[in-house]
Amino acid sequence: MKNKKFRIIKREIRILGVDDAPFPPHTKNNVMLIGTIFRGGTWLDGVLRTYIKGDGTDATAKIIKMVNDSRHKDQIGVIMLDGITFGGFNVVNIKEIFDETGIPIIVIMRKFPNFEKIKKALMRFEDCKERWTLIQEAGTVYKIENKEPLYIQIYGIDLEDAEEIVSIATTRSAIPEPIRAAHLIGAGIVTGESKGSA
Repeated sequence: MKNKKFRIIKREIRILGVDDAPFPPHTKNNVMLIGTIFRGGTWLDGVLRTYIKGDGTDATAKIIKMVNDSRHKDQIGVIMLDGITFGGFNVVNIKEIFDETGIPIIVIMRKFPNFEKIKKALMRFEDCKERWTLIQEAGTVYKIENKEPLYIQIYGIDLEDAEEIVSIATTRSAIPEPIRAAHLIGAGIVTGESKGSA
């Protein structure tokens, strides 16, 4: 893996933040994914949308297509994901997203993952080994000091650069604005009104 080298990280670096909209537990139906494109943490430049299968295996391919089909693609400096599972346990392959888009990945987590609990939950799937492998291959979980402590996983980017970008993007709450906005937009579309914070 060759990490993308940022000579200078601009305050208005374009970031794509991805989160899923609310969905019923254990749904097999389509789940909406929202992507927000921000300049740093202050200016919303665009909104993307795609759908994945609840508890399916298509999140990686759908995110890649959403990014590569976007007119913003060449301007996006980094992709932020709200965790590596969407729509239940539709697990993302962050290496494949980087390889297919050329854009570094930062996975954002509010808490350190409970891997034993996740592994146990995956046992209900026939392909549990494959899903567990993707989770393991996402790599080291780093604790970083932001407005509040956050946990991240990264691919295609140095940790120091990832920390700086997370800091730049965190302007309104404890989590980066692209993730927060994607969460609020998804909740508003599906439920009629977003409630609380991301």
